[in-house]
Amino acid sequence: MKIAVINFSGNVGKTTVARHLLLPRIPAAELIAVESVNADADAETTQTLQGRQFGALQQYLQTIDSAVIDIGASNAEEFLTLMKAYCGSHEDFDCFVVPTVPSIKQQKDTIATLIELSRFGIPPQRLKLVFNMAQPGVPIKESFYLVLAFLAQQRLAEENTACRLYTSDIYGLARDSHTDIGTLALDQTDYKRLIRDSDDSEEKLALGLKLAARRLAIGAVPALDACFAALGLDELADADTAPAVHYS
Repeated sequence: MKIAVINFSGNVGKTTVARHLLLPRIPAAELIAVESVNADADAETTQTLQGRQFGALQQYLQTIDSAVIDIGASNAEEFLTLMKAYCGSHEDFDCFVVPTVPSIKQQKDTIATLIELSRFGIPPQRLKLVFNMAQPGVPIKESFYLVLAFLAQQRLAEENTACRLYTSDIYGLARDSHTDIGTLALDQTDYKRLIRDSDDSEEKLALGLKLAARRLAIGAVPALDACFAALGLDELADADTAPAVHYS
């Protein structure tokens, strides 16, 4: 399975969705970052391409079975322009995941992204929203009313509100520790004993941070699992849904 994570807007959590939601749950998937501004790629686990290298990306995708392609906002428009030039290349992707957040600007950019993707003839079941940075206690329909109102009139994508992730410090902690959330959740280190035995206040603080990260990760994993299940990617795995090519 090959999934592109894209949005014309920055700050919607594309990398969070790619690295922490999709990559750990798609067997043997490779992470490919397409970014030329503010690139934050781990050279050991990520291949980095710029949007203008779309041809090389297209060729490489033919050689692997599974990939998550994290397309940076600075490359998104060029990526789609090149995808149009390589007629039919959108069929290399089983699904396009579009993260969105409550900010009005980002919701408007999300709508623009969906419109552009729909012009390739990509059917709604292959365009999926992830409602990211949701606030606990605030209904998704309230926080994301703009994009949901648009989709109520134009069914360009699937909008399962169960595909949601709440704001959490765990994503920043995972980034800073260069560790995935699943690994943090499985950490069996007895941090409380280490804190108790340490006489160094700085060491105690560092150990306390690791303990906090594990606790947050343990809570985040079920939410990530539920969001991934709600995407319904398994239903696409064996389906032949390649659309006809047309542009408007």
